[in-house]
Amino acid sequence: MPTHERTAELRAGQRTGDEVLIQLAAELAVARRTHAPAELISPRYPHLSLADAYRIQQVGTVWRMAAGAKVGGHKVGLTSTAMQEQMGIHEPDSGVIFDDMIVAGGSTLRVSDYMNPRIETEIAFRLARDLQGPTDLNGVRQAVGEVLLAFEVLDTRFNSWDVTLVDSIADNAACAGVITGRPVRFDPALDLGGEQITVVANGGPVASGAGYDILGDPLKALVWLTHRLPVLGTTLRAGDIVLAGSVHASFPLTPGMDIRATSTHLPSVHLNVL
Repeated sequence: MPTHERTAELRAGQRTGDEVLIQLAAELAVARRTHAPAELISPRYPHLSLADAYRIQQVGTVWRMAAGAKVGGHKVGLTSTAMQEQMGIHEPDSGVIFDDMIVAGGSTLRVSDYMNPRIETEIAFRLARDLQGPTDLNGVRQAVGEVLLAFEVLDTRFNSWDVTLVDSIADNAACAGVITGRPVRFDPALDLGGEQITVVANGGPVASGAGYDILGDPLKALVWLTHRLPVLGTTLRAGDIVLAGSVHASFPLTPGMDIRATSTHLPSVHLNVL
């Protein structure tokens, strides 16, 4: 569905009463705190709209910020065919990256800090200036300051990965962690679609993909986000990191992993897992 049609749907979508949405946000907050999974939302509330799901996400965001977290950026998910096919979802979604989720490449993560973690490799951007939306490719090129490789740790607070788009959005698009490679200055002339990315775990190849796998051009994910966020009443800020989406299907994060992703032009990103 074209972005303008989806935007109209979000604006016009019938919303469930806030009491129900707040209760569902509370269930997810408890799951995050206790590691006891919540029940999937979609089978219990099949009428929920995407607007409802983003409202649940927004409530959770407000609570996390009230507890001291700061917004460090946004993720765009489900932008590659591989991830859409793996999840059975056929359009992108977005989630919030909090500052306490972001660690530098070379860090060590503990699987026990998550519930059912998976990992994927992304092309990411850091903005040099505020980016009001909606805008186009030229607009985002002018706002991007740096580009980098990143890992995203996905986690579900539900009792199954068999989620719908509503479940995914409500669960902050499954965003649980970001591991950043060394950023380089963004060159608008660089063909990011042509970046060939290879992921190796414990010395053996486990995944690969290209920038073209992200909507044909990773910058298009950023354009998509500039159309999405105004509907949610927010915008992109200078310094924000934006994950454009994975170039490959995610795979489980397990103890003992030593994972490295390399790219044609971008510095590698590395992660140790305990």
